[in-house]
Amino acid sequence: MNLHDVIQRPVITEKSSIARDELNIATFRVDPHATKHEVRRAVEELFGVKVKDVRTMQQPGKKKRVGKSVGRKPAWKKAIVVLAEGQTIEFFEGV
Repeated sequence: MNLHDVIQRPVITEKSSIARDELNIATFRVDPHATKHEVRRAVEELFGVKVKDVRTMQQPGKKKRVGKSVGRKPAWKKAIVVLAEGQTIEFFEGV
């Protein structure tokens, strides 16, 4: 699997921003078929950091309603990556 296919995008929420600042944790949306080893290798090679731990979880799809019709948003996989001491990933360099 290509490294750029494993990591789809960072998850930027209030909770993940606090974890990034205080606990040195980065959160990513990853390919649903990616393993923890693939996520670790992709983060280390793409961002040039040392990874201490990787935790993954399946996020279920939610029901969404528009008027009378009911649809579903797709399920996705989230990876919580604990970086080694002194390592950081900056998602917004110019901001």
